[in-house]
Amino acid sequence: MTNQLFARKPLSLLLEEMKGENRLRRVLGPVQLTALGIGAVIGAGIFVVTGEAANQTAGPALMLSYGVAGIACVFAALCYAEFASMVPVAGSAYTYAYATLGELFAWIIGWDLVLEYAVGAATVASGWSSYFKQVIHPLVGDVPDAIARAPMVYDSMVGKVVSTGSVIDLFAVLIVAVVTAVLVKGIAESASFNATMVFVKVAAVLFVILVGSFYVNPENWTPFAPYGMTGINFFGTHVSGQMDPGGRPIGMLAGAAIIFFAYIGFDSVSTHAEEAKRPQRDVPIGIVASLIICTILYIAVVAVLTGMVPYQQIDRSSGVSSAFQHAGLPWAEVIIASAGVAGITSVLLVMMLSAPRVFLAMSRDGMLPPSFFGAVHPRFRTPWKSTILVGLFVAALSGFLPLGYLLSLTNIGTLLAFVIVCAAVLIMRKKHPEAERPFRCPMVPLVPILGILSCLLLMFSLPAANWWRLGVWLLIGFVIYFLYSRRHSVMARLARAGP
Repeated sequence: MTNQLFARKPLSLLLEEMKGENRLRRVLGPVQLTALGIGAVIGAGIFVVTGEAANQTAGPALMLSYGVAGIACVFAALCYAEFASMVPVAGSAYTYAYATLGELFAWIIGWDLVLEYAVGAATVASGWSSYFKQVIHPLVGDVPDAIARAPMVYDSMVGKVVSTGSVIDLFAVLIVAVVTAVLVKGIAESASFNATMVFVKVAAVLFVILVGSFYVNPENWTPFAPYGMTGINFFGTHVSGQMDPGGRPIGMLAGAAIIFFAYIGFDSVSTHAEEAKRPQRDVPIGIVASLIICTILYIAVVAVLTGMVPYQQIDRSSGVSSAFQHAGLPWAEVIIASAGVAGITSVLLVMMLSAPRVFLAMSRDGMLPPSFFGAVHPRFRTPWKSTILVGLFVAALSGFLPLGYLLSLTNIGTLLAFVIVCAAVLIMRKKHPEAERPFRCPMVPLVPILGILSCLLLMFSLPAANWWRLGVWLLIGFVIYFLYSRRHSVMARLARAGP
């Protein structure tokens, strides 16, 4: 049993599977892949997360927080790009872990990725609903309370779930249904829709930067780091920096751990390697280009935001649009809110596009029932059954549950995935130095080691409760693995077949 838990899927088997008939359609070029990456990254990070992080955690030093998080992502991105060029199949970090660290680690990371994309998508759908209500308010007025929000929310000030008096967040459920239908229809249509949304929101972000720069008051950047430059916990035990009254670490590094949600999605480019026209070249371009573009835009927006409004006065829920209202430009609020709708729509699309492809890779390995999770639509060539399942799950989360309580799971889960991918590059260089690598991560072992250390540092900057929630999710995954996956996996079948 122990041997199977750490059995690695041979690289030769992965490459052989690429030749099968039940594959996805290769229609994505480097521009579309880069747009998918930008589509996943730019959105909630600017329109939702930035205001609260600047106000509560980092102040103007949030500019450095985005830089630190971006650097950690660059290290991981280079490692992702090497793997994506070697094995251009669906599955992303799950596939890479199976080939390097063994079956149990592969299951952990696959289960972890599903959590990342599903909970992240649900959170984004909730944010989309808030911005959409802001856009339609001049036309229809206030939305009835019964359909305005989820019936429960997590109040961080009191540390518990409270009732809102609502029944369902109807708009969140409706946008999830629309995106699910688009995704079932086909990847080419999804990519084209996403490219349109990306154009709209990048134009709006540039508008924020260019127009807002005329209203920046440099005095608002003083003090630059009112909460300090650190804010580090170690498994919930305070190590360095300040803490708020609730015991939460605050400071520049703590801000980087919290806004890491803003970067989630660039890794989703690698889940579409099987749909890339020339994956060995196009996927690395898409990963690295989207990450660099997004990091520059993030830092510029935070500089403008904290320069326009003192950090204590930044609105926690709609920081960007309220900053323009504070500057006497209320007309810009409608433009920014509309761009927020477009921007968050593309994030939702990419996250919901990625989760079914992780399921698809896991089902091909026997980890999940292939008749359902591995079903590819004969006409659209999309994993349609798992796409619908993910849509139902995301709709339920966004429509009914207190997502603020679950959001931090997305951060810690993604950081864990990055650590494993960086470690996997080191292992593959040692185990398979002869393997063809159309794209090679530079400065190995330095870059993977820096990726591991930087991601662990951010993980340790998260509150202890996040570690407990991650543990519960992984425990559920272990139950499924030992009851089903261990007996049905491709490595178990090979072991039974013998030499």
